[in-house]
Amino acid sequence: MNTAKSKSDKSKPEARVIAENRRARFDYFIEERYEAGLSLQGWEVKSLRAGKANIAEAYVYLRDAEVYLLGAHINPLSTTSSHVHAEPVRTRKLLLNRSEIAHLVGAVERKGYTIVPLELYWQRGKAKLRIGLAKGKKQHDKRATEKERDWSRDKARLLRR
Repeated sequence: MNTAKSKSDKSKPEARVIAENRRARFDYFIEERYEAGLSLQGWEVKSLRAGKANIAEAYVYLRDAEVYLLGAHINPLSTTSSHVHAEPVRTRKLLLNRSEIAHLVGAVERKGYTIVPLELYWQRGKAKLRIGLAKGKKQHDKRATEKERDWSRDKARLLRR
């Protein structure tokens, strides 16, 4: 019995989720998704490997044609070096292509969209952040989404019986 991975298995690396912002899907209509790299310090990478991150209260903003993540909490490990001052909630730069940044700037400034962080994950050994170009939901939209989710859950329950 051969347990080695085939060539097709190697071409599709799995993305391991570190943190997810579930509230974003409830509060916003996500129109487009982008994958951004993060500019991190060494202690932050170690903390992310241990799964010590939270992006629930984080948001993304644009300044001088650059994209930043603000409010993401990366908890420092107790084994972090003593000479490094760990700042858990610091502003981190997001790495995107120039054309993607230009598209985001146009959508945010002209069309009234906002950019929300959706999930933080590993891909090929690098920490990535999936961000979404989003429109805010009104209260009645949120109720309709909740009603639709409840109905799909009930429908699945009835089909199982």
